Amino acid sequence: QLQLVESVGDLVQPGESLRLSCVASGSLRWINMGWYREAPGKRRELVAALGADGRTDYADAVKGRFTISKDNSKNTLYLQMNSLKPEDTAVYYCNTEVGLWPWGQGTQVTVTS
Repeated sequence: QLQLVESVGDLVQPGESLRLSCVASGSLRWINMGWYREAPGKRRELVAALGADGRTDYADAVKGRFTISKDNSKNTLYLQMNSLKPEDTAVYYCNTEVGLWPWGQGTQVTVTS
């Protein structure tokens, strides 16, 4: 297992964009990774997945707005979030696609006008 450190979140207005990053303590090259979020009063959910083969998958709520990617040379996973909505407000986490590793502290994203 690797240690994961998410970037600092932000407070943005609806329609704005934000990119999250997640730095791992080792290589992510052969690992299926994911971004999760946990909104107040809701269960943690997988919103984007990136397979080691390049396959991507998105939750319906973010499809077309969010893009998951990674830079293997930097051991970093990214989540580009465009056209943000208030309902995207949550704590965001990275982990393997099935959440195998210890969870990091997450990063708070708040979308509000």
